[in-house]
Amino acid sequence: MRDAVQRVALAHRRYGYRRIAAQLRRDGVVVNHKRVLRLMREDNLLCLRTRPFVPTTTDSRHEWRVVPNLTRGLLPSGLDQLWVADITYVRLREEFAFLAVLLDAFSRRVIGWALEPHLRVSLALTALEMAIKARRPAPGSLIHHSDRGVQYACHDYTAALAAHDIQPSMSRIGNPYDNAQAESFMKTLKQEEVDGRSYRDLDHAREAIGAFIEDVYNRQRLHSALAYRPPAEFETTLARPMRHPPYYPQAAQPTVNATSL
Repeated sequence: MRDAVQRVALAHRRYGYRRIAAQLRRDGVVVNHKRVLRLMREDNLLCLRTRPFVPTTTDSRHEWRVVPNLTRGLLPSGLDQLWVADITYVRLREEFAFLAVLLDAFSRRVIGWALEPHLRVSLALTALEMAIKARRPAPGSLIHHSDRGVQYACHDYTAALAAHDIQPSMSRIGNPYDNAQAESFMKTLKQEEVDGRSYRDLDHAREAIGAFIEDVYNRQRLHSALAYRPPAEFETTLARPMRHPPYYPQAAQPTVNATSL
């Protein structure tokens, strides 16, 4: 058992004892997470963690219109009912790049992403276009939730949502919990891929981060919210997405101006 724990811990340096226990059970090893914790403590197999640092990537001081938060109290019951979006930074050897992602809130799968050396709206639009091409959501069936950043509030982005009949939703001011799933993915990305890496340039970062998203996060990484299954595997167990609009808790409220909130 000690050999099995060491093998998984060294292969997945960012896994804690619960996720290692879940991986062992998937491999056919019958083990309790408490025993895994004890063995890891005895062998000093501690998962790697770093102090988080979050630079400013969101500019909500703009004159574009914002919309209410439609996700409060909303629990999606299937795929392509709620997408969550966010942007973070990635440190390259000589500059910074910025990563925009879109996740399906039900399966936690990353369905769209883009990495560029700028924060223009085209960054977010590229991720959105990838998600729409991959999922082809039924008109009127989807909520798109993000923060109030200018990339998501500007005309080009809201027009793209409207063209596909996607309902926009935005977090409250200064409340990261409104977009907790996207924030959780960004934390995982930083801890398990970006931190401790040295990307030569933008192409190197795209290759490495793309491989992490598509091969590791979507297809291998065990998610506690999915009964310790990877998102791709979880989606294969589901029926086709529902083809009628989900419940919009605040859909009757009109779009409001940022200065009034």
